[in-house]
Formats: sequence, C-alpha cells, structure tokens
Amino acid sequence: MGSENGKKRGVGRRAVLIGGGVAVVGTGVLAREELARAWWRLPWMEKPRVDGELDYRAAAWTAAHQANSRRADRPDDYRIDRVVIHVVQGSYATALKVFRNPLHEAATHYVVGKDGRVAQMVRELDVAYHAGNRDMNERSIGIEHEGFVDRPQDFTKAMYEASARLTADICRRYGIPVDREHIIEHAEVEGTDHTDPGPHWDWDRYMELVRRERAKLPA
Repeated sequence: MGSENGKKRGVGRRAVLIGGGVAVVGTGVLAREELARAWWRLPWMEKPRVDGELDYRAAAWTAAHQANSRRADRPDDYRIDRVVIHVVQGSYATALKVFRNPLHEAATHYVVGKDGRVAQMVRELDVAYHAGNRDMNERSIGIEHEGFVDRPQDFTKAMYEASARLTADICRRYGIPVDREHIIEHAEVEGTDHTDPGPHWDWDRYMELVRRERAKLPA
C-alpha cells in the first residue's frame, strides 16, 4: 500500500528560469490535459453511481473510506494498463479495517483472503492510493492479499486461484497483456520502499493461473 505521493504535475523552477515563454506554453498544455480529464466532474456531467456497485461480480462490496482514494472516470481520464499485487502483512479483516480508516491514507481496489474471498473496496473507475506513486495509482488496479511476506503458507491454493480469476477478468476488460511487465509487484513500483508480495509469492504459478483463466474468457 502507499499514499498518493508520486510525481506532481506542473512546471519546475528550473524550466521557468531557463525559458519563461516555453514554460508558459507548457503550463497551458498541462492545464488543458487536466481539464480534459476533469470535464466529467462538472455537476451536470458526472456519471451516475450506485452505492455498492461491483466491477467484478465475484466480489463482495466493502467500501474503503473516501479519504483513501480519489474520484475519477477511468479509463476515460486515465488509461488502466497495470495490475499491482500487494500483501497486507496481516489478516483479511485487518486489510478491510485499515482501508476503512481515513487516517490510513491508502487502500487497494480489492482484497483477497486465504480462503478465496474477494472484497471490492474502491471502484475501478476511481484512483486508489495503493502504490505510493501518483502515476502508478492513476494507471493501475491494486489487489491486496491476506498474509505476511515471510510466511509462504499464507499463500494458499484458494487465494492464488481467486486472485488469478480476478486479475484475468481485469486484464480482459481493459485489454491488459498477461505478462510481468503489466502485472507487477508493489516492490517494483518506482519510488516505493515496500517489499511485498515478497520472495515467497510464486510468480510462475500465479502467472500460469492468470493465463489459464484469461483463456477461458471472451477476447
């Protein structure tokens, strides 16, 4: 998990000093990009939302606190092209509890339990604060897993299979390639100090399961 603390948009002091005119133009471009992404926030444009609506039908809805995510309109404003795998360093109940805490400043879209339960806590169209990097938060869906990185016994058959079905469904809906460039571990996110899912997460097994589940779904 990680708060919304990645790269900020804007023009740096050095750019302003070197080329004021260019910097002003650049600022205008950035402003237009932000406006293009934010049009739907206007009161008469925002898409209707239904409390508890699921993006993945096998999940159960348990809402994270709104302070732990940011309303968006993905993939219309931000392309979704990554899935980030996390391990919570605790129980399934712990993950749900901390993501409901507004002081935690982080949440993932989904939590997967050792028994195969899946909870959705943030809508996929919204930006969850899970990766510790703004750009990655905006382009990814985060999946938390019950357990501890130093306890391989926590990564059960039911968990791997449930998580693989979820990831395969996400990849289908957003056209994400099923490979390790696009399905990544939290530790691989630029700027993070996290190590999850750790050395005991069986990536070969997991990716084979995701590929198998993806093959069962429509193109």
